Amino acid sequence: MPYMYILECADGSYYTGSTRDLERRLWEHQNGLGANHTAKRLPVKLVYCEECDRVDDAFYREKQIQGWSRKKKQALIAGDANQVHLLAECQNESHCRNKESE
Repeated sequence: MPYMYILECADGSYYTGSTRDLERRLWEHQNGLGANHTAKRLPVKLVYCEECDRVDDAFYREKQIQGWSRKKKQALIAGDANQVHLLAECQNESHCRNKESE
């Protein structure tokens, strides 16, 4: 089963990834065999995961979440769908005004 997952590193940063084998991948990260980001920030802990139907869905979701703000990731981890939705709205006033006038 493919997964998208978020790890919290020892320095409080988040790492977002995807895998077919979550248990194996988590072990790799925890033992310094994962990504450079996590290897330099051990220990890491799994704070969120989603099952996906296909590997490419998990990879797409990984890339989507990697582009999110820290606050939006924290809302997802906390299970606060309303906050995720609010944080998805345009936060740049001048940009939002320009979009409304189109």
